[in-house]
Amino acid sequence: MNTHSIRSICVFAGSADHLAQSYLDGAAELGVLLAKNNLQIIYGGGKTGLMGALADAALNAGATVIGVVPHSLFQPQLIHNQLSELKLVEDMHQRKALMSRLADAFIALPGGFGTFDELFETLTWTQIGIHRKPVGLLNINNYFVPLMGLIEHAQKEGFIYANHRHLFTMEDNPQQLLHTLQNHRFPEDLENWVKRPASF
Repeated sequence: MNTHSIRSICVFAGSADHLAQSYLDGAAELGVLLAKNNLQIIYGGGKTGLMGALADAALNAGATVIGVVPHSLFQPQLIHNQLSELKLVEDMHQRKALMSRLADAFIALPGGFGTFDELFETLTWTQIGIHRKPVGLLNINNYFVPLMGLIEHAQKEGFIYANHRHLFTMEDNPQQLLHTLQNHRFPEDLENWVKRPASF
């Protein structure tokens, strides 16, 4: 994937209230960066938490921001009403599928169950060959360090293969993360997980 391949980035982010300001600032910084790089943002359509901070900053900086929302979450207290475009879908499965289709790459910000679900489904789709799109974690406040510990433990115990560690990247700085995503290269032997050659 080269620097000209990424035109649209899907961002997964927490929507919880009462978060530390440093998390909100980190999400806003990413939103401005993506806008300045003329990158379209795909996200879950929320106006609260990191989702709202990302969208507000990106929109104010001139970005195109597209929200994808299932009907069950289409509530005025949750959904941003000033997006460039809002796409309504039937359920969470369609939401993730559409966001994936629209994006050339993915960034996960800190979040909870929903963010973890989106992140790991995206990584699984890469693992089994549904897509080959770079995935990055923006490690605001070292949020993802415990998750990395779990992943390293799973790899040590043989549940995650060593080459699958290269399915994603993690950076503390938004600019560095974007650069890493733009220059990401997948291992050539990813298909071995499915094909299981004798030498694997």
